[in-house]
Amino acid sequence: MLNQINEAVRFIQSHGITQPEVGIILGTGLGTRFVKEMKNTVVINYNSIPHFPISTVESHKGKLIYGEIKGKRVLAMQGRFHFYEGYDMQQITLPVRVMKFLGIDYLLISNAAGCMNLKWKKGELMLIDDHINLQHDNPLRGENFEVLGPRFPDMSRPYSPKLNALLVAIAKKKKIKLHSGVYAAVQGPNLETRAEYRFLQRIGADAVGMSTVPEVLVANHMNLACCAISVLTDECDPDNLKPVNISQIIKTAEASESKLTDLYIELISKL
Repeated sequence: MLNQINEAVRFIQSHGITQPEVGIILGTGLGTRFVKEMKNTVVINYNSIPHFPISTVESHKGKLIYGEIKGKRVLAMQGRFHFYEGYDMQQITLPVRVMKFLGIDYLLISNAAGCMNLKWKKGELMLIDDHINLQHDNPLRGENFEVLGPRFPDMSRPYSPKLNALLVAIAKKKKIKLHSGVYAAVQGPNLETRAEYRFLQRIGADAVGMSTVPEVLVANHMNLACCAISVLTDECDPDNLKPVNISQIIKTAEASESKLTDLYIELISKL
């Protein structure tokens, strides 16, 4: 793993990308406007970076973009990797380790998620306060390298209280509705049954998705401050469940992208 990280780092640095301060992962249906806000950009396709997986999901463009936002050097992943694509957990999270080795101090994450809190509506945003890992795997399994992090990382506060507090204040200032809740990560790629939604509600989850938790586990392992926001793309009421498809999810995510972008750009300016 260490050799793979170092080879990817050297390749990226050879393209003039040095000392990024903030990393961001742009999820399903998200990222177009954020990338447009970046200045002096350098773009590298994932398929040219040693050991990087390739995005196979619709709306995930598979590009690593380096540029400036609000005077900060930002490294953006325009598209992420999912367990259901067939990659293992170490492959999924390799880019996070690479970004940390390149120099980032903060990791901002976004995703599209199903909403199980019946008080909330699709199109709204949820700041992830905690999570439940139901993916039945973990990127920290196997040999541990102390240079990356400890064997048994603490997860009492997986999402940075500092970053979350800043986001809550920014949302209040900008009058953007930002809920706070628990995200459940599942394998996918199928959506959930009515019984599964009821189970997830009963164990305390407000939203469900197929990503984010592996990246957060690795960020915590490497002592990398992180935060994550879900765009709630569909309402998952098990007693009134309606079919949904990926095109609808992408459309809802895109409609909410400007709110998410405003929050993260303002956050970056304060780091």
